[in-house]
Amino acid sequence: MAGIEIKSKREIGLMRDAGLIVSEAHDLVRRIIEPGMTTLALDRAIDEHIRRHGGRPTFLGQYGFPKNVCISVNDEVVHGIPGSRKLREGDLVSIDIGCTKRGFIGDSAWTHTVGRISKAAARLMELGEESLMIGLRLVRTGADLRDISRTIQEFVERAGYSVVRDYTGHGVGRVLHESPQVPNYVVRGAKPLFLRSGMTLAIEPMVNQGKAQTRKMRDGWTVATHDKKPSVHFEHTVAVTPDGPLILTAREGESRRLMGDGVRVGGNGTVKEGA
Repeated sequence: MAGIEIKSKREIGLMRDAGLIVSEAHDLVRRIIEPGMTTLALDRAIDEHIRRHGGRPTFLGQYGFPKNVCISVNDEVVHGIPGSRKLREGDLVSIDIGCTKRGFIGDSAWTHTVGRISKAAARLMELGEESLMIGLRLVRTGADLRDISRTIQEFVERAGYSVVRDYTGHGVGRVLHESPQVPNYVVRGAKPLFLRSGMTLAIEPMVNQGKAQTRKMRDGWTVATHDKKPSVHFEHTVAVTPDGPLILTAREGESRRLMGDGVRVGGNGTVKEGA
């Protein structure tokens, strides 16, 4: 990856425009996902939504990826290829959506549920969401990136679960993967990296019910847990500001519900002072 990109307020506003399309795409998924639906049908519905709002799916063709979004079910962690698989009651469906609009990207993943899920799956979902939120709460100018990584890891492992180490969060902006990497675990020997206003990051813990190890499937893309236990994936794009996180891929009501009244959410193409 190249050096860390610092975004202007205008550029962060453009990222918010793309991020809002992604947020609304996840809302669409919540409305339409049901038993018997194929992952390809979800992919097509999201593609149509993104293009109808003036964007394009970021992942299509990225490193050769063949579909519009990544859809990973149950023990699949990331990079699942949409296809003929039919969803079943109780499935956990992690959907990673990227939208590029006017040259800037919004990137957000969320694990969705199909019908009623087990208590164990609900607990994993709850923990995965909260691990993202505690990481986001630490995003502010001057914070050490290592503290975000350590806090996420400690929270997850204290509850008896594990964080994936083979994949990390990342900077995002004009391209999908910018510097810096954002691990969800402590990297031995890592030097301090203090966040600066205008940095834009994708914070994305991947939390496994079992062990952290993963394996790549025969399709060359899909990554699954090695022990075949379920995994969840939660991600937001966030801008660094002196006053804390400015979430670019969430509706205001969603973020306040998850993080409390102190969180700020970018408006439609506007960014508050200090970002």
